[in-house]
Amino acid sequence: MIKALIIEDEKKSAEVLAQLLQKNCSDIHIAGRAENVKEGIELIRTLKPELIFLDVMMPDGSGFDVLEKLSDLKFDVIFTTATDKFAVKAIKYSALDYLLKPIDAEELKTAVKKVVDSKTKFSTEENLRFLLENIKQGDEQYNKITLPTGNAYEVVSVKDIIRCEANDNYTNVYLSNGRKYLVSGTLKHYEDLLPEKDFIRVHHGNLINMNHMIRFLKEDGGYAVMSDGSKVEVSRRKKEDFLKKLK
Repeated sequence: MIKALIIEDEKKSAEVLAQLLQKNCSDIHIAGRAENVKEGIELIRTLKPELIFLDVMMPDGSGFDVLEKLSDLKFDVIFTTATDKFAVKAIKYSALDYLLKPIDAEELKTAVKKVVDSKTKFSTEENLRFLLENIKQGDEQYNKITLPTGNAYEVVSVKDIIRCEANDNYTNVYLSNGRKYLVSGTLKHYEDLLPEKDFIRVHHGNLINMNHMIRFLKEDGGYAVMSDGSKVEVSRRKKEDFLKKLK
């Protein structure tokens, strides 16, 4: 059983979340609730939870303020938010989970299952600290991204990503240091996440970093030659957008 807290300023939202957890997530025990930043910090220090459902925006601050004021971040976090796109992007870059309100039961079960499955593998403490660094940065052009692999979280520089390749519901990420990671998340997930000014989908199965393209071959419809020597096909459907970006 995982000891959890709900930190949520809207009483109705907190009640609905608690009911959904009780009905769908038998591994979770709600040990307490808080309605603002101050109460949340006190409750975390007192009860030492393993998991926190943390509202992004509250009357006296944000969920990030709660984390910022804690020296010990040895717990998992599932954020809850309504429409804060900036926060959602920062959370995604840190490979952490979030739920959009109103919370969907299936999405809740999926997020909780990830926490349960990862409990014996690794801590999210570094991810939380990475998230706080991104939030402090104050813009959406993050220099680093967390890549969740099977047994670790790899923090890499965005500029070092040469290309991403679809692998069913996973993605192969190729880096300039020669490393390759099989990471959780579809290619579409990383296409949406990585900066549009640098990355372009050139094929249904490939996303490339234009900064690492060294040559365009016109043979057989077209290939982008990358800095690691790989040749990536540019599909006919994507060719026009690719050539526009190339110019």
